[in-house]
Amino acid sequence: MNKKRLLLIALAVVLAMTAFAIAGCRRGETTSTDTATTDDSGDTIIIGGALSLTGIQAPLDAPAVEGAEIAVEEINAAGGVNGKMLEFRNMDGKSDPATAGEVAKQLLDQGAVAIITASDYDFGGPAARAAQEAGVVGISPCASSPLFGSTMLGDKQFTLSMWNTTMGAVVAEKAYKEDGFKTVYVVTDDFIDYTKSLSKYFVESFEAQGGKVLLEDVFSQGKLDTAALLAHYKAFKEKPDFIYVSSYMPDLGTVLKEFRTAGIDIPIYGGDAYDDPALFELLGEDFGNDIVYDTHSYLSEEAVPGFTAYADAYKAKFGKDLDAPWSMAGYDVVKVLAEAMQETGGTDGAAMAKYMEDNAFQCLTGQLDWADAAGGHEPNKAAALVQVQGGKTSFLGWKIPENLPKP
Repeated sequence: MNKKRLLLIALAVVLAMTAFAIAGCRRGETTSTDTATTDDSGDTIIIGGALSLTGIQAPLDAPAVEGAEIAVEEINAAGGVNGKMLEFRNMDGKSDPATAGEVAKQLLDQGAVAIITASDYDFGGPAARAAQEAGVVGISPCASSPLFGSTMLGDKQFTLSMWNTTMGAVVAEKAYKEDGFKTVYVVTDDFIDYTKSLSKYFVESFEAQGGKVLLEDVFSQGKLDTAALLAHYKAFKEKPDFIYVSSYMPDLGTVLKEFRTAGIDIPIYGGDAYDDPALFELLGEDFGNDIVYDTHSYLSEEAVPGFTAYADAYKAKFGKDLDAPWSMAGYDVVKVLAEAMQETGGTDGAAMAKYMEDNAFQCLTGQLDWADAAGGHEPNKAAALVQVQGGKTSFLGWKIPENLPKP
């Protein structure tokens, strides 16, 4: 294990000492949010967003827009960046890759010096490529595919999320080493690279430890046949110790509820797509049991010191309680970009990217340290491990896998 990973493990242990107000990483239809407006004197810095407010990606992206808005207001209230006010403009990517790429280009034409992309490689990749072509930094709040990085997208492109290598391995090690599970039934949605690669790295990690995959079923989002999945499960001569499901809402909720309704009560594990209030509401206290997943953060002071202050700011601005971590990722993205601009003295994309490579950031979504461009901008970051019982979540801790699969 290299020195950087040992350091990150130590940092994950002491993450509880992270303060809400650390400068490096804070907390946002076409939307323009700020306390400033663009003017001819060049006293405003525009950050563009190609996040989806409609469609299947909206449950992840819309909260990130809210978090970005909070960050911009906080930064401007403190004097802005290098004496200039920030403006965040989001144009709805509509959960459509082509649309996301086009709106990113429009924002760049309007003077955006950075682009916040969708929280997914398939939906966010086109916007990142537009940012790269323009020579500016692009960053996703939660895209976890290893494809979202400098290798595929260019030397100025980043994701704030841990990759699926981490997300898959954390749950695999929890199942095998902590829970003593030796066999698993895997259900994979081939909808996007996120769902496919998450299963891939989970399986790789679980088998490397000695675990056995009894069967992997694959389906496509919108073409779910739960009867076939249930039939395959009932056909097992040796019942698995647990089920791993990598999917996206709404089909994720359908799979889990159908399994539970059929009386299959063994543990179900998965990734960050489970961190959706709509899933908990669907399952309720009757079916929302023995579920474990890993995600980007957790809504408690225990997991994130200073969380209460963020939650209060969120409620004051939007008039509702914070119910998922996605907005914290949007907040963190703006804080990282603002720090990079502040510390490099401008908005040059190459300088900002180099600063982001060379420095670690304390975020509401955890300690973050990117590899350089040659290393793919791999995000060295812990995952928040969460359990669901009685339809309610509990925080199990920040985890970094002992053995990280290669992307």
